[in-house]
Amino acid sequence: MEPRLEQAADPGGETTAVADIDLSELLDPAYDVVLWNDPITLMDYVTFVLKQVFGYPQAKAEQLMMTVHTQGRAYVWTGEQAKAEHYCAKLQARGLMATVEPCR
Repeated sequence: MEPRLEQAADPGGETTAVADIDLSELLDPAYDVVLWNDPITLMDYVTFVLKQVFGYPQAKAEQLMMTVHTQGRAYVWTGEQAKAEHYCAKLQARGLMATVEPCR
């Protein structure tokens, strides 16, 4: 995508060309870690794992756990792909169902 030029007025009243650059093209794409609900794992354990893996405070871990429980899944972390895969593996190693997908 080529930058689009727009006219912008400076404080002195002169107009100058300003490049309209899509910054998302310059950054690495983000990935979500998705935690899925399952009928076996206890809610207290899910909260404990979220606190342990991500360092989330109790309230945030409980909120994410309830989202998983009521909606079937929750986006528990977003960032670069390598870290997302790392966190996903940590959740899976603790018996939770988790996946990585491109950011929504």
